[in-house]
Amino acid sequence: MQMTEPQIWALIGALLAFALGSLTVLARQNDRMIASLRTEMSYRFEGMEAKLDARFETLESKVDMRLDSIDRRLEELDKEVANLATRFWGSR
Repeated sequence: MQMTEPQIWALIGALLAFALGSLTVLARQNDRMIASLRTEMSYRFEGMEAKLDARFETLESKVDMRLDSIDRRLEELDKEVANLATRFWGSR
């Protein structure tokens, strides 16, 4: 089967149009998939951020309670040392 030159150019144009159309469809699908993944990752990071914030707040409150306890003990110890110093050196 012999093809004429216009038929060959028409076939080349049709194949080129098909190739460009396929590339366009693939590019749009990739864009949609990437946008979907970005959204999903964003939600996951927000969820992890909320969990980490809650854990850090809990940890901070525990550390604050322990530091307050240490401060109270040090204040009591300071008072006891001051009372002992007053008794020992103040009695002379």
